[in-house]
Amino acid sequence: MTKLLYTGSSGFLGRNTLPQLTELYEVTTLGPTERDMLRCDLSCETPTLPCRYDIVLHAAGKAHVVPKTKEEEQSFFDINFGGTERLCRALEQSGLPRALIFISTVAVYGTERGENLDESQPLLGGTPYAESKIQAERFLIDWCSRHQVTLTILRPSLLAGFDAPGNLGSMVNGIRRGYYVNINHGACRRSVFMASDIARLVPLVADKGGIYNVADSRQPSFGELSELIARQLGKRPPLSIPLWLAKALARIGDIFGENSPFCTTKLLKMTESLTFSNRLLCDTFHFTPTDVLSNYRIEELKK
Repeated sequence: MTKLLYTGSSGFLGRNTLPQLTELYEVTTLGPTERDMLRCDLSCETPTLPCRYDIVLHAAGKAHVVPKTKEEEQSFFDINFGGTERLCRALEQSGLPRALIFISTVAVYGTERGENLDESQPLLGGTPYAESKIQAERFLIDWCSRHQVTLTILRPSLLAGFDAPGNLGSMVNGIRRGYYVNINHGACRRSVFMASDIARLVPLVADKGGIYNVADSRQPSFGELSELIARQLGKRPPLSIPLWLAKALARIGDIFGENSPFCTTKLLKMTESLTFSNRLLCDTFHFTPTDVLSNYRIEELKK
């Protein structure tokens, strides 16, 4: 049976993909928790691997945190970039895999607005999260080329699944507690992708390689997502406030700086559409993503 090494499997993505992957591969998990089969903190440790693996799915990383200090900024580079270097050094010792799949992010493009952006976009991400992922991508492109390892870089958009973190998780919690509101009826759109679909992609991309945006073919609006979540939680649809009022509130929030719960920066993220094209992925592998609006179930978050 094909051996797969899965880093970061104790995180959000692992919880949504590990059951499917264990049906396809002999999976060994690597990470810092007691649930991991090989316990290692890639942010500061180089693992000792017991054997050669056919495929490496490298999802270990730091995300969904706004750094407040230089030390917190550095922690992104320690795991996202440094952890990738340390993993590759370990692979050189244990035996090179035939394929490595890296979970990156659309944040590497560094844009907050745009529609159907494809993989030709320049990598302009300026946050510690984006910069550390860009560095990891560049390192892997060179390392895999030198060692003749087939490299796939997946750049997921907003991921939906059990216990979703980030913006989607905040939306779920806000609606559950009754304080989430849409702006301009939630008209702006975001690319979303079912996290469980990453498991479907692994056997497709492993032998071919390449760099691909990962997104659903339907780009749901904030209004559609919030209504779906509210309906499943048994809540009323979120209220909507007009854009002019939101702008006024954001200007007030700007006075209080970064500690403000609402400011112009956050307003832009809630009112500017940002979608990514999945055409290259779908055409290359004849892949049809799972439709998020038809399949995302909030009861999964209660397990």
